[in-house]
Amino acid sequence: MRVLPKSRRDTAYLVTEARKPRSEDIAYRERRYLIMMGFRVACFVLTIVLFASGAGWFAAIPAVGAIVIPYFAVVFANGGREPTSTRGFRAYEPKLPDRYSGPGNGAPGGPSAPGQPGDGGVPGAGQE
Repeated sequence: MRVLPKSRRDTAYLVTEARKPRSEDIAYRERRYLIMMGFRVACFVLTIVLFASGAGWFAAIPAVGAIVIPYFAVVFANGGREPTSTRGFRAYEPKLPDRYSGPGNGAPGGPSAPGQPGDGGVPGAGQE
């Protein structure tokens, strides 16, 4: 007899807390990388323009950006999936009403048990 492992979990998870699909995550990281590299190209062009116009040390500011940005772009692109939550998945807990206690069980605001004061019955019933 062969026993197969359980393929489903015992608890249900909220769909809104599920991770993004891997394809969406990769597309997001690619877009972020391309935006950062575009900003690097802009810094590089600005460095050349400032240096050619004789701006001196002001040309060093975008040059530093053009040198440092690729490192961060690659680290962010290869960093892996973004965590959606620090606590992980939360099991589904439905909001059920409190348990119904029938009439006469002394529920607050409900009718009282027969033979009790204020029962609205026949006066003197149950009393001898």
